Amino acid sequence: MMSLDSYRLLGRSGLRVSPLCLGTMTFGTAWGWGAEKDECRKITQHFLESGGNFIDTANYYTGGESESMLGEFLSGRRQEVVLATKYTLSMQPGNPNAGGNHRKCMVESIEASLKRLGTDYIDLYWLHIWEDLTPVDEIMRAFDDLVRAGKVLYIGISDAPAWRVSQANTLAELRGWSKFIALQIEYSLLERTPERDLIPMAIEMGLGVTPWSPLGSGILTGKYNDSASPEGSQRAAIMSDKLTERNINIAREVSHVAQDSGCTPAQVALRWNLNQQGVVSPIIGARTLKQLQDNIDCLKIQITPEQSAQLHDASAIKLGFPHDFTAKASIVERIRGGTKIEN
Repeated sequence: MMSLDSYRLLGRSGLRVSPLCLGTMTFGTAWGWGAEKDECRKITQHFLESGGNFIDTANYYTGGESESMLGEFLSGRRQEVVLATKYTLSMQPGNPNAGGNHRKCMVESIEASLKRLGTDYIDLYWLHIWEDLTPVDEIMRAFDDLVRAGKVLYIGISDAPAWRVSQANTLAELRGWSKFIALQIEYSLLERTPERDLIPMAIEMGLGVTPWSPLGSGILTGKYNDSASPEGSQRAAIMSDKLTERNINIAREVSHVAQDSGCTPAQVALRWNLNQQGVVSPIIGARTLKQLQDNIDCLKIQITPEQSAQLHDASAIKLGFPHDFTAKASIVERIRGGTKIEN
């Protein structure tokens, strides 16, 4: 049976992380939602006491409140934690250089994050979102400078095209700079498009995948399965792009598997995610201790091959060109000339 202290290596590195990562976008109420400080403290303590050691935040989350809380909660325990934060999103509207992937934003953001977190180094520093403006060599050299300065130990990239990540890591390898060891992407039974290029790229290049929103913005918990419910109708106004017929049908399938297995839909969705090739540590977010424990308990369950196939069929996507084209039997036959090749 897996547990939170069943540590895994993150990508092509020696960094040990728990199989679930505590996401802290819900820490603080500055955005009008999220958890109060006392509850956030309890969530953090319970996660650590249960064996979890991987915590993810960002400078932008709740206007810096998330980082400040974590800095307080981790006082005296900093070395126990693999602490990850991000830069890119602007903290100063109207200032053209306060956001982006460039060196000035990176350096100023890391200094501000270090102060809020009350530490002198970040274990894993993420580029939050690819902007397509800053030259890739500027980004990778700036990251390498932070690593050489001891302010950052490892680097990762989030929400970027596969070809850009490949380009960045290839350049870094050729020039002897620090390379990305991790990839953070949206990935769930509702969002399987990363299987086209991002996840195969991550596997090939040795990047550990840490999916965000593995519960599909809460849809996979089953709470919106009844679209006529007041909560479903209210949420539909906010999540019209997520509450589609396809996604609700997938959520219902998850609920059926959960009912057969005697567990919750959230546990099934998380366990499916954790079982996928390339995935190291799905990011879980919780606003209550109860939610956190329910998520952690996904480590105790198993999904049978039949159930996995059931979930796969319900959520399957077309890989599209060139994947479907190159996989055609007629194309493979023409390439191999009728010879049999074991792989």
